[in-house]
Amino acid sequence: MGSVTGAVLKTLLLLSTHNWNRVLAGNSYDCDEPLVPALPQASFSSSSELSSSHGPGFARLNRRDGAGGWSPLVSNKYQWLQIDLGERMEVTAVATQGGYGSSNWVTSYLLMFSDSGRNWKQYRQEDSIWGFSGNTNADSVVYYRLQPSIKAKFLRFIPLEWNPKGRIGMRIEVFGCAYRSEVVDLDGKSSLLYRFDKISMSPIKDTISLKFKTMQSDGVLLHREGQNGDHITLELRRGRLFLLINSGDAKPPSAHAPVSLTLGSLLDDQHWHSVLIQRLGKQVNFTVDEHRQRFHTQGDFNYLDLDYEISFGGIPAPGKSASFPQNNFHGCLENLYYNGVDIIDLAKQHSPHITIMGNVSFSCSQPQSVPVTFLSTKSYLALPATSSEDEVSAAFQFRTWNTLGLLLSVELPVDSGGLLLFLHNGKLRLTLQQPGRPASDITAGSGVNDGQWHSVSLSAKRNHLSLMVDGHVASAAPSLGPQQIYSGDTYYFGGCSDNSFGSKCQSSLDGFQGCLRLISISNRVVDLISVQQGALGNFSDLQIDSCGITDRCLPNYCEHGGVCSQSWNAFHCDCTSTGYRGATCHNSIYEQSCEAYKHSGNTSGFYYIDSDGSGPLGPFLAYCNMTDTAWTVIQHNGSDLARVRSAHPDSPYAGFFEYGASMEQLQATVNLAEHCEQELTYYCKKSRLVNNQDGSPLSWWVGRTNEMQTYWGGSLPDPKKCTCGLEGNCIDSQYHCNCDADRNEWTNDTGFLSYKEHLPVTKIVITDAGRPQSEAAYKLGPLLCRGDRSFWNSASFNTEASYLHFPTFHGELSADVSFFFKTTASSGVFLENLGITDFIRIELRSPAEVTFSFDVGNGPLEISVQSPTRFNDNQWHHVRVERNVKEASIQVDRLLQRTQPAPADGHALLQLNSQLFVGGTATRQRGFLGCIRSLQLNGLALDLEARAKVTPGVEPGCRGHCGSYGKLCRHGGRCREKPSGFSCDCTLSAYTGPFCSNEISAYFGSGSSVVYNFQENYPLSKNSSFHAASFHGDMKLSREMIKLSFRTTRTPSLLLYMSSFSKEYLSVIIAKNGSLQIRYKLNRNQDPDVVNFDFKSMADGQLHHIKINREEGEVFVEVDENARRQVHLASGTEFSAVKSLVLGRIVEHSDVDQETALAGAQGFMGCLSAVQLSHVAPLKAALHPSHPGPITVKGHVTESSCAAQTGTDVTARERTHSFTDHSGTIEDREPIANAIRSDSAVIGGLIAVVIFILLCITAIAIRIYQQKRLYKRNEAKRSENVDSAEAALKSELNIQNTINENQKEYFF
Repeated sequence: MGSVTGAVLKTLLLLSTHNWNRVLAGNSYDCDEPLVPALPQASFSSSSELSSSHGPGFARLNRRDGAGGWSPLVSNKYQWLQIDLGERMEVTAVATQGGYGSSNWVTSYLLMFSDSGRNWKQYRQEDSIWGFSGNTNADSVVYYRLQPSIKAKFLRFIPLEWNPKGRIGMRIEVFGCAYRSEVVDLDGKSSLLYRFDKISMSPIKDTISLKFKTMQSDGVLLHREGQNGDHITLELRRGRLFLLINSGDAKPPSAHAPVSLTLGSLLDDQHWHSVLIQRLGKQVNFTVDEHRQRFHTQGDFNYLDLDYEISFGGIPAPGKSASFPQNNFHGCLENLYYNGVDIIDLAKQHSPHITIMGNVSFSCSQPQSVPVTFLSTKSYLALPATSSEDEVSAAFQFRTWNTLGLLLSVELPVDSGGLLLFLHNGKLRLTLQQPGRPASDITAGSGVNDGQWHSVSLSAKRNHLSLMVDGHVASAAPSLGPQQIYSGDTYYFGGCSDNSFGSKCQSSLDGFQGCLRLISISNRVVDLISVQQGALGNFSDLQIDSCGITDRCLPNYCEHGGVCSQSWNAFHCDCTSTGYRGATCHNSIYEQSCEAYKHSGNTSGFYYIDSDGSGPLGPFLAYCNMTDTAWTVIQHNGSDLARVRSAHPDSPYAGFFEYGASMEQLQATVNLAEHCEQELTYYCKKSRLVNNQDGSPLSWWVGRTNEMQTYWGGSLPDPKKCTCGLEGNCIDSQYHCNCDADRNEWTNDTGFLSYKEHLPVTKIVITDAGRPQSEAAYKLGPLLCRGDRSFWNSASFNTEASYLHFPTFHGELSADVSFFFKTTASSGVFLENLGITDFIRIELRSPAEVTFSFDVGNGPLEISVQSPTRFNDNQWHHVRVERNVKEASIQVDRLLQRTQPAPADGHALLQLNSQLFVGGTATRQRGFLGCIRSLQLNGLALDLEARAKVTPGVEPGCRGHCGSYGKLCRHGGRCREKPSGFSCDCTLSAYTGPFCSNEISAYFGSGSSVVYNFQENYPLSKNSSFHAASFHGDMKLSREMIKLSFRTTRTPSLLLYMSSFSKEYLSVIIAKNGSLQIRYKLNRNQDPDVVNFDFKSMADGQLHHIKINREEGEVFVEVDENARRQVHLASGTEFSAVKSLVLGRIVEHSDVDQETALAGAQGFMGCLSAVQLSHVAPLKAALHPSHPGPITVKGHVTESSCAAQTGTDVTARERTHSFTDHSGTIEDREPIANAIRSDSAVIGGLIAVVIFILLCITAIAIRIYQQKRLYKRNEAKRSENVDSAEAALKSELNIQNTINENQKEYFF
């Protein structure tokens, strides 16, 4: 029912919006009549005129009278042409021409508008474009449609640039129509109260529209409330609109109460702003000017319980349940409609439904405040003052975003110093500088760079300095002695002119950027219009009678929660703690999948995953299990076994699962993966999944589609079937699930759910656990997903004329493109998308240069990355480009990123309309030859392979990944190509893992050993392993490479011993004094050569690394990557008939030297890691056997980790994973395949068989006794464990299994 109601509300809201748009469009319908021809000559005015025949009255479009247009006396940026339309009109378009038959035309201009001829506002396009492009000759007409339209009485054209070979010349036309409005003026103490008919009002629907303008930054525009706390309030605070709609339990608004939504900024500029509020239930549309947001209100109700009255302009206290301390609105309201009712018209007609409180008028007053805009840090305003006055004083109001800037400087006469007022870190500082004296400072205010108007007054008189900011006074008494301060003759506001007083003004401080108004000097108000007309003072780079401040954080272009801050010219995004980076926090710092992390060389662990890259979804934490395939593991809150009793169809049990990611994030992860699965186990005891009589489901689960699912395993959603039904091995063949047999004993249906469209599981419902002796339990595993469908998705382009085409790329305000490429061609276009004038293009410009070209309306630009090496090396290279409203950037591989800042007030929207071409261009020229992989646009992957299958000249897929990724295979691992990607073959490496980077280590207990036999003393058998075959027959071993790491505290110790049938050997030992010795005996008749490292004790419990490389008689040894030694062997140059490799204790009789014999008898106790002799890895063969091999393990050898650990108990710190059952190829005796066939061996074998049979009989007897005791103990504890679902269920399962196993054991 709720979803139906929501759908209806959405439909009504859309219809309401559509109707409102029609109302707005009503004024603009056929609103393109020329307005200038009907105007009298007096409606035209200008800053100046070149002559009477160049006056503003001749500036009508296509007119040739006079000199054929308006031209000012001087051509500079302070000239203007103004039109008085007689009354407020709606202006929808403008057109310009140059002076007839002349070289005078304007190439760019500003358009300004006003209601009163004062306080002008600039018209802006796209929220950033200030200027209009003008003419290129004298007679052609350049026409601009204004979207949105202007409602104003006065228009002013301000030339910015003109023909350099002529002067300013303009003819103009304005198009539009009459604009009708109802206006009410509220004085800050008045309001309108509207009481309406209860029958005609809807409790769930409201539509309010109005326009307002004000100079006050605070005030309530409308308020409606009920008796139980429900209310709707629209309030202006600090020049921003706050809308609060509260249903039920939220508190009335106050200065510190949270608000539902905030829109707009700098709305106290005495210009008209439009507001539209549409509410349907909890859904609200809130629009201020061109900015709109949608949201849901607070509370638990779909409607507001409100009184049948609403106030505009304030909150009247009488008769209300509560009054609020907010200010009333002070300003004008226009076209105020409430649910289609014209409120202002009712007030003018003295309707009984309207109560007027206070003094109101039905015309809008025009305060004559004249602001001044300081456009740059070089702007200044120089105003004269009466010199030699005994006080320096000034007052004004200002607003700015900048934290720094010089506001005012005054030169004191007779070289007596100067007075400076400037912004410093958002505070005001007044400094008095006098020759020979330390500067006197006063600091006042805080955070005054917030864009709000702030009032300032300063005074310096005798020995007293005073600075007042927003009514708060700071003062100081400098040590002036009897000296008097006298005023200079000029006050400089902003920066300084070139001829101002020395270093005092020409300081390192930049001038002020912002707006000033209400300037007074020595308590005399400055007439800024006289300044504009040149009658008072002088100025540079100012805009008088207009405040050009703009909020560059509205709209907020900082994505993903980035915090926007701004200065006068630019905005900045703080991306801290967002998980994103870049100028607008667009680019995710995390990978999109575990697959991407894996191929960056990462190992298993927890990682943040951002499934849609730069898209709207944020990152979430998941575990990446890096096996041959990268698995993403996402846990939920229901991983424990849950037991269910007393569940009936009328009272079902429902279990819910919440994941560590939102459903949108999970859906993106599942869609991106190649395969996903989730293990679901349903334990049952007389608890069925399906009603056997009518086939209706008794238990089911729900996935992300929010639909009932009745299958319990397998990859396809086969209704009412379980894994056993698919495999045909259910306990009762007439059913498709084990639980449907309805037996009075525990059984289960377990299976992996792998149909991606239904995953993950979000809920399980059980209804058949209420019959006598009926119980159920369930357990849901984590969501497991492997692979990344986009990471290896690729296409091969075989001809320059071939390309793939996709729909138009939409990245108007923010766009990023990333992909991999490899090629042998010297140039080619990777990607291109065109608009009417806009475009983007990424190409290989030359073998060592990749270029990103684009145009968003400011002219074509390009950025290039040049490499010291060539890109056409048939290796994979990664390209990422981004364009946003602040900058464009390109990065290739790990080369330095190149950026191109966007113009602060240029075009921002990228408008494309053609198809997206990949691997070529629309002209079929300069196409790309090679491979493109993992192409993503704004985080969304394009399926290159699917499109390539149906495109001539392009093939799906691309081989040759090992050339780029083979370096990820470490420690001798070999890269193997796969259809999608690659894998590392670790067969010949002492390491394991997806990249052969996981070391294989083992803890050796006292007396233990690992023996690797290369061959017997006869020709090798055909069935021997590959490793043994490499050391065959009478091969002369003239070189070997040995690597190992170890950690021990025992001396002496034998680390490695290699023997031969010729009584030659190599031993690596730690001598009794702790020194490391490598002993080579390559001649049975000579003493061994010894390489001794005695610079420290190697039995210090630390991890040490050894590398030995022998080339005939030359041996190179490296210890811990810093101690190196090279020696020449005197005993020989080669091994003959290599026999075995021993790690640990030597158990066989050997003819070795005394030191080796002593160490061999002692063996090794500690940790050995990554042992490798050429391509033989004995620890890997022992602990991770891939096939039967000639390996023997004796004693206590457990897999461990030799990584840096603390403590002195070597045994405890090395034992992590016990390796106890050496079945198969690893035993406490030598493999049968390599047993010495002698009589003693046969006798020993018979004895071993007898012992084995006796041990088996003993084990069976012990097992029977233990199972009987377990049965009795579980029966006794069964009632005690009912509170632990998992323990109780396991107990019962153990009991049930015990009976079955006992029967089997007795039979055995």
